[in-house]
Amino acid sequence: MYILVTNDDGYQSEGLVALRAALSAVGETVVVAPDRNWSAAGHYRKLFDPLRAWEGALPDGSPALICDGTPADCVALAVMGLLPRKPDLIVSGINLGANLGTDLLYSGTVAAAMEGIVFGIPGIAVSQFRPKEGPWDFRAAQEAVVRVVRKASEQGLPAGILLNLNAPARPPEQVHGIRICRLGRRSYRDELVVRHDPRGRPYYWIDGSEPEDHHEDGTDVAAVAHGYVSLTPAHMDLTSHRWLEELQAWGLEG
Repeated sequence: MYILVTNDDGYQSEGLVALRAALSAVGETVVVAPDRNWSAAGHYRKLFDPLRAWEGALPDGSPALICDGTPADCVALAVMGLLPRKPDLIVSGINLGANLGTDLLYSGTVAAAMEGIVFGIPGIAVSQFRPKEGPWDFRAAQEAVVRVVRKASEQGLPAGILLNLNAPARPPEQVHGIRICRLGRRSYRDELVVRHDPRGRPYYWIDGSEPEDHHEDGTDVAAVAHGYVSLTPAHMDLTSHRWLEELQAWGLEG
């Protein structure tokens, strides 16, 4: 497999280093990653500024193409001609923090994998909970994504499908395995912080505590909380199919 590896934390992220190292055992990898952190950038694309890309290296010395665009820009640029051929798979991560439930609407990690779907390439987004103390341990996420990629290569992953994988902040021996889940719910507890510059003009920060997770059975939120790696299939069709029939009954058409 020819695998495009990217992320939203920037090319200097240790999670990106861990992901590339793991996937190198599965296929040929090429890294195209942003030059800075784009966390929570969503599917933003730089349409009114030129994009630049240059040869560089990850912190472990492995080669990478570095781009001054967003995560989605990195994928688009790679697929449209920056790379010598079209990737078979796009894997984004390992994100430094979970991307569960509602997070998918904001996540640059997920957006990078989703951009591949726009070009007809399946994708996997990989994220991990932050450890409460101590260094990052990516081994559980690495083992899980290698297993998923190998199985996807055997079984075939449709071009319109994104797999969203989240690993708990635990060493592999304390992870119970993979659970296939639906997206759960996270309630954000953001607060608006108002400050003033030296001229008395207000400026704003959006701050707040960690999201409140709803541990509903069968969701990615619950799976990770109970020590499993969650795996959720997603796609771009945001249509509420049930409400198609409801709206038709309103008599608005015609």
